[in-house]
Amino acid sequence: MSLGAYDEDEHERRAQKSAQVDTEFDDERREYRGTVEFDSGDSTEDLLDQFREIKGN
Repeated sequence: MSLGAYDEDEHERRAQKSAQVDTEFDDERREYRGTVEFDSGDSTEDLLDQFREIKGN
């Protein structure tokens, strides 16, 4: 069989597989509490200066 040829058995296998729905997963919502902090580090100008320096080399 050549690449891309129609395979009826494969088509049927995929159709059956996609028709099955997995209901065994846990769909319970979880609630997360806490805080998120971002440390951006250098200022925007410092980062741009560093970028310009790298691009210059």
